[in-house]
Amino acid sequence: MAHGAGGTASRRLVERCLPHLGGTALAELGDAGLVERAAGARVGAAPLVLTTDAFVVRPLRFGGGSIGSLAVHGTLNDLAAAGARPLALTASFVLEEGLELATFEAEVAALGEAARRCDVEVVAADTKVVERGHADGLFIATTGLGAVVARPAPSPRRMAPGDRVLVSGPVADHGIAVLLARGELHLDAEVHSDSASLWPAAEALIEACGPGLRTMRDATRGGVATVLCELAGAAGLEVELDEAAVPLRGPTRGACELLGLDPLYVANEGCLVAVVAAASADAALAALHATEVGREAAVVGEVTAGDRGRVVGRTAFGGRRVLDLLAGDPLPRIC
Repeated sequence: MAHGAGGTASRRLVERCLPHLGGTALAELGDAGLVERAAGARVGAAPLVLTTDAFVVRPLRFGGGSIGSLAVHGTLNDLAAAGARPLALTASFVLEEGLELATFEAEVAALGEAARRCDVEVVAADTKVVERGHADGLFIATTGLGAVVARPAPSPRRMAPGDRVLVSGPVADHGIAVLLARGELHLDAEVHSDSASLWPAAEALIEACGPGLRTMRDATRGGVATVLCELAGAAGLEVELDEAAVPLRGPTRGACELLGLDPLYVANEGCLVAVVAAASADAALAALHATEVGREAAVVGEVTAGDRGRVVGRTAFGGRRVLDLLAGDPLPRIC
């Protein structure tokens, strides 16, 4: 299970298999790849990017969302983090024998409604059924196509000392909402997933910052800490994180404390991590605050020329700690 958690085991697995695929677009290990060799791979002057994802969340429904809406948001957010306007989606459904048809129809409806709200068309779909006990109800795989509008395209290689790190809103809500929906802990906490499209926030940053926007990433598996470790490693720079500045809702904080979880490592499905030039930080924050998903955005850190690839957290008590990639994930099957 650790190989699917987004930490060091996941990275080793990907790096082991990557040479077999041979695609140059995979080199940065991002969530979406530039379509370079396909004939006519542009919309007007905009190059295209492609992303693919699979969703195996358990349970299928949780506070604030379900596997159907999550499949749309998770896919579109990978495009948004690449600076790409979402254009189209495909979806594949793997059903387990015995799944109630009403449950399946409800999730197809949730996926379709989420796509309409995001102004994206589902252009192709596929359905397969496997024997009872082989799919835990329903799995969904999606592919998303987008047109890059950010110039230059976001990349951690553009990060520089002095850049500021922002998050678009409170962290850890999604992972805790899914965990509570499993009904195994009997905690009385009102926590709802942050599952939402991040394109409005990404578009606002692109327009407000221009070339001052360095890179973006949606903080899914492994949370904000894992994303920052990946960005610091790709940039060859250090990131200092002010942990007290990271937005965190009270019920989510309480659940994390009771369960012994670090919210910086808990998954999100509607939280954008962005790195911008220092001169663009105020404009970036104002632009995020003007969007629904970014109303609680905050500047949470700074890029420095310290140890290459290291992330250092400044705690609320004035201490410092190194934030590293986890080997596994304390909350599997959350997306």
